[in-house]
Amino acid sequence: MIDEAVQPLLDGFVASVREIAAVEAIWLHGSLALGDYQRGRSDLDVVAVVSSPPTPAVAELHQELMRSDPLAAKLHCSYMLRSQLADPSVRHPTFAQGRYFDRPVTPVTRRELAIGNRTLFGPAPAGLLPPTSDDELSAFIRRDLREFWLPATRKRSNWYADIWVDLSLLTIARAHVTLATGDLITKRAAFDVLPRLGAPADVVEDIRRRRYGPAFRTGPWWRHTRAGLTRRFVRTAIPAVLSSR
Repeated sequence: MIDEAVQPLLDGFVASVREIAAVEAIWLHGSLALGDYQRGRSDLDVVAVVSSPPTPAVAELHQELMRSDPLAAKLHCSYMLRSQLADPSVRHPTFAQGRYFDRPVTPVTRRELAIGNRTLFGPAPAGLLPPTSDDELSAFIRRDLREFWLPATRKRSNWYADIWVDLSLLTIARAHVTLATGDLITKRAAFDVLPRLGAPADVVEDIRRRRYGPAFRTGPWWRHTRAGLTRRFVRTAIPAVLSSR
């Protein structure tokens, strides 16, 4: 069941984007598809399957939605050509974080689409999207940890931002489970995994409260302390996760 405040935004997006793009299907992934959506905190992750490349009008549509509804700032959509659905290396036009750019639809997103199988318009993912193998999923997760998250610990400034703290710990916990079992878990379920990986308890609680309730710490001292704790954990946890079976 989609949040009642979000449904009108999604309905309006579907109706509007179909007027300016050759849309064949619109799918949900992320927390909306997996049942862990938190209003105002979670992103609204969407994929639109199109039969021809979208025009710049889609970026204008997103900007207009953001002006009319604050929740639209978190509406992220990748526009995938139907002819390219089978190739995970293709970079697709995407509107996210207030800008329009190209990025691939990753094996993790593809698996989320398959698990959720949630559609706003047209055929469901199971009817169009080729399956992602366990080997493809595992290889992507290992590469993401090794080539993105681990090198990111070399730079101190990133770790003062909430999003880096949140995503790094939750990504590591979810990666640990997927590499061990092949399953994808929600961000909520990741909180139960982090203590077993040795994550700093105060940082875990900070993330939990900012996602599911009011924050319990503020100010520069905590941000500085949290940044150091998070960087040290990420540096040690990633090699451990990559070496585990």
